Amino acid sequence: MNLHEYQAKELFTRYGVAVPAGHVAATAEEAGHAAERLGGALWVVKAQVHAGGRGKAGGVKVCRSVAEVKNAAHALLGQRLITKQTGAEGLPIHQVYVETGSKIARELYVSLLLNRDRGRLALIASADGGMDIEEVAAKTPERILRIEIHPAVGLSGYQCRQLAYGLGLEGLQVAAFEKILRGIYRLYLEHDASLVEVNPLIVTADGAVLALDAKINIDDNALFRQQPLAAQRDASQEDAMERKAAEHDLNYVSLDGDIACMVNGAGLAMATMDLIKLHGGAPANFLDVGGGATPERVTAAFTLILSNPKVRAILVNIFGGIVRCDIIAEGIITAVKTVGVSVPVVVRLEGTNADVARAQLAKSGLAITAASDLTDAATKAVRLAAGR
Repeated sequence: MNLHEYQAKELFTRYGVAVPAGHVAATAEEAGHAAERLGGALWVVKAQVHAGGRGKAGGVKVCRSVAEVKNAAHALLGQRLITKQTGAEGLPIHQVYVETGSKIARELYVSLLLNRDRGRLALIASADGGMDIEEVAAKTPERILRIEIHPAVGLSGYQCRQLAYGLGLEGLQVAAFEKILRGIYRLYLEHDASLVEVNPLIVTADGAVLALDAKINIDDNALFRQQPLAAQRDASQEDAMERKAAEHDLNYVSLDGDIACMVNGAGLAMATMDLIKLHGGAPANFLDVGGGATPERVTAAFTLILSNPKVRAILVNIFGGIVRCDIIAEGIITAVKTVGVSVPVVVRLEGTNADVARAQLAKSGLAITAASDLTDAATKAVRLAAGR
């Protein structure tokens, strides 16, 4: 689950991470009042969407009067912001964050995330803040600094200083930087984060170190013990179909193709999509119904994938291990009858009670195309989706 910038900065403040003063606003009038409360003569109005690259996409406006703040908020609110990370449809802007302007001397980058290969948290830093960190890593990897935190020891002072000196910080900036790192580290652990990122972390003209932006992702699997954060979820920023799938305990990811996939097991789902691509087709989704699939869940899965108007064929690929193939077949028959499937359905079933399941499908009288193996299923789905 992602947090908006203003929500992340509220957490930062609680953990002693210095941020510029700011207020969230849902209308132009609220934005104007926020600027008046902040005072000063320079403000920044930021679109609140779950995507990076807002500045390049016009989602960050620098304003020098309250009237400019109102105009900027009015121009952003109710629009959809399109960045490299949103796709062509963009994301809706329901709120803006009005922040005190900062005199920036330097822009740095800091993030904390799990290094799965090592089983340790990694602090990543770079003197090239404000840029796409992936681009920095690809073109100038020597500009990326990294330390790993031993879980039994925690974040050590020497590690903070090592990064601080590597970034060229000096004097009181080193202590300020260490305070920020320690705050980020505690926040990450106590709130079950999967990513905490500050880009940019700035050094101001007077030497202060501030988090100018804030990105926090919370592990979905831990939301049951992070209820206050779960309550802040903004469903409007998420894919509607993925959100609907989660309600039925389905693992779903939208893609751009026209062959819908329904598979049990993430690895088998990936292999299925690979074979569709190999034989000239394009998957419309990743959908793992899980090992405990039931007729009800299969029906929900059919309803979900058919809500995508791009779908021209459905490929069901089930290996019956934990779940029996005859139960899946019952679900497929029920779903096709209930949902009213109007596109070709190709089914490949293997494993426990596969013969019984195939017989059920054959006796159903429904327009379901059986496949003998995965390659056969993929080629038939591609051919049918193309109208052949």
